[in-house]
Amino acid sequence: MKIMIDTVKNTLIQIEDGQKIETELYSKLGFEIISKLWNKVGWNEKYAYTFTWQGRPIIQLPEDMIRMQEVIYTLRPDVIVETGVAHGGSVIYYASLCKLLGKGKVVGIDIDIRPHNKVAIQDHVLSSYITLIEGSSTEEKVLKEVAKIIDENEKVLVILDSNHTKEHVLSELECYKNFVSVGSYMVATDGVMQDLYDVPRGSRVWKENNPVSAIKEFVSKNANFILVQPKWLFNESILTENITHWPMAFLKKMK
Repeated sequence: MKIMIDTVKNTLIQIEDGQKIETELYSKLGFEIISKLWNKVGWNEKYAYTFTWQGRPIIQLPEDMIRMQEVIYTLRPDVIVETGVAHGGSVIYYASLCKLLGKGKVVGIDIDIRPHNKVAIQDHVLSSYITLIEGSSTEEKVLKEVAKIIDENEKVLVILDSNHTKEHVLSELECYKNFVSVGSYMVATDGVMQDLYDVPRGSRVWKENNPVSAIKEFVSKNANFILVQPKWLFNESILTENITHWPMAFLKKMK
């Protein structure tokens, strides 16, 4: 792909797979093209590895955090289940939103919660909102532990952020679909991998082996889930697309 920007004429030209797109630089399409490239370069340069939430590294794109906040504010879940804990920033983030809303608890699952991260989470001021489970997210023992934490009629949101291979994400989607409440979501993160196969830190196999591929297959077999981008709660622009590491991530349970 080639992108040519002329800030004198205020034009942008993109050439990809023999197709040419020419648009005004200061336009919706111009913004979307530049944002997609910015997203790829930023991922390669580990931009998302520069943020913390209340002292813990979070490794998320700030826009994804804000969009998720909008979903949680609207949904007001009783339980937020997240696979993938890493440094603990995201479980702390979701716990802080639970505290602000005056309801909710967070379940963090990881195959390997490193001791120093576990201590930091358990010693955090928001630790009372968080339950950590160590083990594979698709392991029967772990799933039974999750089931014990969720009370009857509680509203559950599930966020999948562990191993991002198609096989594992598809397995997680099948394992956690029954935990999700009607009207709530399963969110399969980091589908941006499908666009990163050609960057220096990427891998060619990501073009097909990624969360989006898993989501598409899951939706084709589970008619009670639909793929939807949650509505923005405020928008005084003509923009409509998220700048995100999580394309096609939100699966809403309809029945």
